[in-house]
Amino acid sequence: MTSLADPSVRKFLEEGTRTGHLGYTASDGRPLVAPVWFVVDGDRIAFNTGADTAKGKAILRDGRIVLCVDLQEPPYAFVQVQGIAEVSEDPAEVHRIATACGGRYMGADRAREFGDRNGVPGELVIWINPTKVIASLDATA
Repeated sequence: MTSLADPSVRKFLEEGTRTGHLGYTASDGRPLVAPVWFVVDGDRIAFNTGADTAKGKAILRDGRIVLCVDLQEPPYAFVQVQGIAEVSEDPAEVHRIATACGGRYMGADRAREFGDRNGVPGELVIWINPTKVIASLDATA
């Protein structure tokens, strides 16, 4: 087991535009997975979603979530972050994370555009407070 403080894990999570695969639980207990844009925010992972989406409703009901990020080419790698969600509707924080995600995935020149589009009432910011981090950064070794 490792942590987000491990420099190689942080680098893997912060470089490029890999999409996170968010695992959460439906109201009937089914496991679900959805892609999310995310950023590393201090010692947590952060992303946005709508309060009325399946993800938003599920996370508000059960804060146990997992995010897996993978590299789909050699040397093939992944980081899995298991944790407890911390949810906020604070407009400044929702906008800050939406802007950071927009900048990461769409480029700095479009960060504000995505922040303004996704950092609005009805949106949530979700932080994953890690309880366990598993990493395999070179499956070919």
